[in-house]
Amino acid sequence: MAGRYRTIQIYLPNGDPTGIRIAELTTSIIRVIEIPRSQITQFLKSEEANQVGFYFLFGGDSKDEVYIGQSGNLGSRLSQHSKDDKRDWERALAVVSLTNNLTQTHVLYLESLSIERAKACDRYRVINGNGGQRPHTPIPLRDDCDEIHEIASLLMATLGYPIFEKLVDESNENEREIFYCTRTGANAQAVYTNEGLVVLKGSTGLLNPNGKSRADLVNARDRLIESGVLAVEGEFTRFTKDWLFSTPSGASNAVVVMPSNGWREWKTASGITLDELHRSGPANE
Repeated sequence: MAGRYRTIQIYLPNGDPTGIRIAELTTSIIRVIEIPRSQITQFLKSEEANQVGFYFLFGGDSKDEVYIGQSGNLGSRLSQHSKDDKRDWERALAVVSLTNNLTQTHVLYLESLSIERAKACDRYRVINGNGGQRPHTPIPLRDDCDEIHEIASLLMATLGYPIFEKLVDESNENEREIFYCTRTGANAQAVYTNEGLVVLKGSTGLLNPNGKSRADLVNARDRLIESGVLAVEGEFTRFTKDWLFSTPSGASNAVVVMPSNGWREWKTASGITLDELHRSGPANE
């Protein structure tokens, strides 16, 4: 759907942007409802609560986890999750049809497809115990499900949950600008995107920065090690996956584990800084 304009409506039934939010594409019958765990009871009063649909549970102590499910009665299933689920989730996203025409076959297929694609994108850790049950699906129904999933993906990303969006656009891999951070023996590569700086899988950073670091930077780096984003290899760390940092300095700090100015630390192969390309412009201009 990239490259095509879209008009998306977000409705706040309580007027509260932190409460229930309902997102719709104006040309589609698919609706995504974001529900704080504290407002499940309110969701149960809505018509959508009795519908067939699929859903996502986000949040808790580990902000990068997601549970994906489906149900013939969303309200009943989410209520059960809220009361009995030991997972410390904070917000649910429910996907329904405005015409209430989703069937159990639809949502079983969509649940399985969502688990598969979320794992492939690797933005969130999918905590489902299995890959779902993908039923035999006739080609016309499968095509409908693929379109439903594409629209749901767009609406979820608009609400702030880009679970099915690749961190780096792979369609123009040969044209994208690579930035490097090589100070003090580190050898990291990154791509600057609309969301921040993505350090690429295989990049290496420092493990012991010769006592020049700060406790907060070491702690942040250690959390990446504990989560499996970084692997320890001798005196260095290695990124096991592409990883998004909201700021260039956050990315360079994780690599060199020392205070750094990421806008000047990250440079192209020819030595042009990220700052020169995307903020201040070349020094001679």
